Amino acid sequence: MSGWYSRAQACLLAGDPDEKVALSLATAAAFAAAGAALPELPSALAVKQPGRPARPVLVHFSRLPRRRLTTPQGRGAFLHALAHIEFNAINLAWDAVCRFPGMPREFYLDWSRVAGEEAAHFSLLDARLRELGFRYGDFPAHAGLWEMAEKTAHDVLVRIALVPRVLEARGLDVTPGMIARLQAGGDTDSAAILERILADEIGHVEAGSRWFRYLCGQRELDPLATFRHLLRQYMPAPVKQPLNRPARRAAGFAAEELAMLEDPGEMSS
Repeated sequence: MSGWYSRAQACLLAGDPDEKVALSLATAAAFAAAGAALPELPSALAVKQPGRPARPVLVHFSRLPRRRLTTPQGRGAFLHALAHIEFNAINLAWDAVCRFPGMPREFYLDWSRVAGEEAAHFSLLDARLRELGFRYGDFPAHAGLWEMAEKTAHDVLVRIALVPRVLEARGLDVTPGMIARLQAGGDTDSAAILERILADEIGHVEAGSRWFRYLCGQRELDPLATFRHLLRQYMPAPVKQPLNRPARRAAGFAAEELAMLEDPGEMSS
């Protein structure tokens, strides 16, 4: 039974980006084809650190280069930062598949699908970087993107609340502005990639919302109070505004949750 999940673990451990993408796309397709025949995860196959290439060099976010879209170098740095986010998102999705046993079959089908879509996103951004004369690894990258996986490794409820519903949901808020900036600068090819990513990310966050409510129901917890508590515990800084309300509603955020996120006073109530 664990053979299926050993394949997912191999995706997580792959360090070469091309290998990780190829393995992820093939494994996600195999999970989807298995459907109802997919076994549940019998025991965790978690890893301490996922595979990654020697480059990019990882630094504190304050040392990252400025990303001015008006210059080729700035545009390359901007797309590289997005590619790095997607590379880490592949790992986060496979880690959810491998780390948390005892969930319904549909949980593993959802996050394997997400992993495959994140791999496709990385591949699109990587190809665009090459068209512009750059490669993944040419710029330094943020060192902290795996930290949330480590902070939430102990509890699937905490992971689902904070990775798709906070980190990925932030992408729903900022991506439309990125698309507009790229279009204004005449880079319609890069803008089209971000439009594809935004559409898929709504589905990723929706899966997070759905499983968050499932887990709250299993534990007899109030979703709004639980989300507020986890935000206060793990994310002391308020969520940046403005929110992309239509995208967040499509991704499963309740009106009460959006009101809480938009009103700092609600976080302390």
